[in-house]
Amino acid sequence: MTPDDPLLQILACPLDKGPLTLLVPENALYNPRLRRRYPIVDGIPQLLPSSGEQVAESEHHRLLALPGAALTPSAESEPPPPAG
Repeated sequence: MTPDDPLLQILACPLDKGPLTLLVPENALYNPRLRRRYPIVDGIPQLLPSSGEQVAESEHHRLLALPGAALTPSAESEPPPPAG
C-alpha cells in the first residue's frame, strides 16, 4: 500500500469509523485518535477490531514522527484524546 493509494480514502477504523494514517515504514494503518495500530499483511489491511493493537503514549508520538507516515488531512486535524 502506498500513500497515494485511493483505497486509503475509503478505509476507516472499525471502532470509531474515522480515517486512518498509513505508516509506510511500519507497514500498518494507525488511528491516532484511539491510538490503535492495524497491520497490513501481504498488502491487505487487517481491520478487524481484534487485529488492532493499542499503543502507549511514547509509541504514539514515535509513530506520528515517522518520516514515512502519510497523514491524511482529516487525521491530522483530529484533536488528541482527552488525558486521563
